[in-house]
Order: sequence, then C-alpha cells, then structure tokens
Amino acid sequence: MELRQLKYFVTVTEELHFGRAAERLHIGQPAVSQQVRRLERSLGVPLFSRTTRSVELTEAGRRFLPEARAVLAAAERAREAVAPSVGPVRLGTSEGLGDRLDALLRAFARRAPSASLELVHAPTLERLQRVRDGSLDATIVRGCEPAAGLDFTPLWMDDVWVALPASHPLAAEPEVPFASLASLPARLSPPSRNRPLYDLVVSCCRSAGFEPLLGADFTTAQDTLGTLGFGRPHWTVFYRAHAKLLPVPGVVFRPLREPAPRMQTYLATPSNRRLTPELVALIKAARETETG
Repeated sequence: MELRQLKYFVTVTEELHFGRAAERLHIGQPAVSQQVRRLERSLGVPLFSRTTRSVELTEAGRRFLPEARAVLAAAERAREAVAPSVGPVRLGTSEGLGDRLDALLRAFARRAPSASLELVHAPTLERLQRVRDGSLDATIVRGCEPAAGLDFTPLWMDDVWVALPASHPLAAEPEVPFASLASLPARLSPPSRNRPLYDLVVSCCRSAGFEPLLGADFTTAQDTLGTLGFGRPHWTVFYRAHAKLLPVPGVVFRPLREPAPRMQTYLATPSNRRLTPELVALIKAARETETG
C-alpha cells in the first residue's frame, strides 16, 4: 500500500469519476485506474463498483475511506513537522474584489508582517480543487456549496448592483427597483459558470414578481459592458466592489432595491491538513473583515 494509491483513491471518491479524478491529479486516467486496482488487490477487496456509466463506493470502500484520509492527514503532518513551509501563502482570488481584498491584505500584514503572499487568479472550481490538492493554501469564493475537504470562513457581504445603458431612463434613478427591470433582457452568467450569483438574481426577480427575460450569456466584463447600450437595451449585474473599478463610457451602475441583493463571500481552506501559522493568521485576518 502506497500513499499515492491512497491519494488517488480519495480523489476518485470525491469525484466518483476516474477521468475527473485524473484531471485533478494532473496525471493520466490509466495511471489512476491502475494504482487503484493495485490498492484493491493489496487489500483483497473491491473498493469501487464500476459500470460504464457510474462509479460507486462498495461497502468496503466506505469503511476504508475515513482510514485512508486519516493516513494522508498523518503523513502531511509528519512532512510539515520536519519541513515546515517557508514559502509564500498562496491565495486564490476572483475578479473585481477591489477594496475588499485590500482590507484583507492589510489585516494579514498586521498579523504576519514577515510573511509573503502570492495571489493566484483562476476559475472558482479550479481554485477549490487546488486548495484540496495543496497547490493553493486558501481561496476567496463568493457564495458556496458544501464541499468535501474544505472549511469556509465568512468574510463579507457584497452588494450586487445593476449595470444599465446610460441612455436608459432608469439610469437617472439613484436606486433601481428590481420590478422595473421586468421588461428588459438580462445578461447573466449561466449556472454552469456562476450558480450562486445566478440563483441570487433569479430569486430577486421572482421576489419582485417576474421571471427574468434572459438574453445572451454574460461572457467577460469587457465584452458584456462593451455591448451594453448598443442595440436593444439590456441589463446585467456586478458586485459593488467590482463596479467601482469599472468606469465605462455609456454605462452606469446603480444599487438595487426591493429586494437589495447581497452575496456572502468566504475564505476556503483545507479541512484535512494542519494549518501553518501564516494560514492561521490569514484566517484571523479574514474574520476581521467579516463586516459590511
């Protein structure tokens, strides 16, 4: 039995798919399958029930999973005990954090003045996977769903603002009632890219008494804002912190009301590895920002 076999086994249990597990591990799928089968042979029991359409844990696999995780956690603690991390804290970030990120970095610098921080930008799911596999120490995420191997520390609540063509009558209002958007097409990131924000906006539309009229998908901030105001008017949403970084000719950003949407932001950290003093300082700094 080898540690890499245990790591491959645990990754497959989290994905229930050998191909996705291989992608997370950055190795070929045949290598994952081969090492898992060797592990099963050494144990004398099948750990997975495999079909062409699904992968499921056997009863033996379910019993073995917590023990495998315990061994991997113990191995990580042993490694850190003799070779403590001296590199930078690797923090995943998302687009448009603005002054929110600045406040977190200032709080971290006060708590760990000798530590260095490396910021890494990547899609949300990739950042969460990298926290699990250890190539990131933590990541900032907006909204969250239960995720194996991760802990979530609340950071701040972000206001969600509407972006409108400057020529539209609603642009003259200091705040925009949600119900007034009912007749305009919305450009939203689809659930496959940003389910928390999509669900929040759709639920606000329904609270205001209408189903959103969905137009083209939100692609990038530059492209979406570039088309806003040209042709048929439409609307989209941005977090307040991001909107303040985006002065775009012909586009205005306004707070929303009735309802006023807000999104919770979290710091995701590994739940199965010993936290370094620097990462503990980052978590404490994150808690300092849990306002506003």
